[in-house]
Amino acid sequence: MRLKELKIHFQNHLQSIYDKEEIDSFFFMITEKLYNFRRIDFTLNPDFEITNTSEWETIISELKQEKPIQYILGEAWFYGLPFKVNENTLIPRSETEELVEWIIESQKSKVKSQKINILDIGTGSGCIPISLKSNLPKAEVFAIDVSEKALEVANQNAKDNNVEVNFIQTDILNIDDLLSLRAESRSLPKIDIIVSNPPYVRYLEKEEIKKNVLDYEPHLALFVEDNDALLFYRKIAQLAKISLQPNGLLFFEINQYLGKETVELLENLGFKNIELRKDLKGNYRMVKCSFNQY
Repeated sequence: MRLKELKIHFQNHLQSIYDKEEIDSFFFMITEKLYNFRRIDFTLNPDFEITNTSEWETIISELKQEKPIQYILGEAWFYGLPFKVNENTLIPRSETEELVEWIIESQKSKVKSQKINILDIGTGSGCIPISLKSNLPKAEVFAIDVSEKALEVANQNAKDNNVEVNFIQTDILNIDDLLSLRAESRSLPKIDIIVSNPPYVRYLEKEEIKKNVLDYEPHLALFVEDNDALLFYRKIAQLAKISLQPNGLLFFEINQYLGKETVELLENLGFKNIELRKDLKGNYRMVKCSFNQY
């Protein structure tokens, strides 16, 4: 089957579920993964012969079940870097890229030789700490997750992207001191930046979640109880108060419906310079603040 014929076949099978733009996006993600063919390559060589279409039929079947294309291909791109992903990790999203960009921007005024310590809490695929280490090479970066399987993926992603991140397995809700955690037999140092994209989707918001997320992405990393939606934010902020360097920074990705409540929580805990920021879609999606314990 020629590639242009396969494209029509692919579209015909998926058009009842996805719009044309999304189908085309899937198609070219697959051709690049399988044949290193980009859109321009398809334009230049539409008669490229596909001798075995069985892999395509499997992918079509999975897409019909609304399985995320990133899980099907086992890969997602984030902040210009490739990341392995599977059912144990959330798929990295564009709003989280905006959070990473904000953190990098916050360090532009620092002396280039100045070393900083960064901690990511709830790391999943490792997309946040790996991207930060890649762009802030002088930083020493630590990352925590409760899931051993997620950390296996994160470790591999660090190796694949040629950066060093110190990964630690622990349940953030069950510890009282971040600095007592150990990575490679060293105590965690005082931290300059803490960042977290913790579970923040309330169960009451489930009906807003698309099937491809609800049925496939790990609920452990997504959902929090309705009656204590800021559980992780409160715990992480409390730990940050005793773990950050003076004037250290705390960054959160947040529930777009709980921006005001998140700011109030941080104010009540004594954080200063609180900045609530919208993402490119116009939703309140991230917050930055600082704490000076002296």
